[in-house]
Amino acid sequence: MRLVVIAVGRMKDGPERLLTARYLERATASGKPLGLSGPAIVELAESRERNAEARKREEAKAILAQTPQKSVLIALDERGKSLSSETFAARISQWRDENRPALTLVIGGADGLDETILARADLTLSFSPMTWPHQIVRIMAAEQLYRATTILSGHPYHRGD
Repeated sequence: MRLVVIAVGRMKDGPERLLTARYLERATASGKPLGLSGPAIVELAESRERNAEARKREEAKAILAQTPQKSVLIALDERGKSLSSETFAARISQWRDENRPALTLVIGGADGLDETILARADLTLSFSPMTWPHQIVRIMAAEQLYRATTILSGHPYHRGD
């Protein structure tokens, strides 16, 4: 199963980009033996529409255009479900075992995600009810994908109770 992170907005060079890249590289290496490829990151330009709803609609079209066919779609949204890392890893394993070709994790723009994305999502996930800067959300997403691969492989990185 191919792992993809689609993020609205471009991350500047700096420590956040380096940390995200480090977790993505680790996830790539530890995911291969599990039948997982990637994660690849796709950055989309933020919409320049005048109002928030129009921006979200335009960004949703771009997100869906980059989402692989038959992909599991996970929308990151503060109103989503909170899952433990173990449960998140188990979901990824289940979708992989169901022969889903891809898993796409979506990080919206400054206005959030359009309802069409939330309606299409197989899972709406929240890292917290708090609002986080997009750079930190990318780091968190990359780390959780890496953590999921370590949980599934029995690697000691994840030391849950």
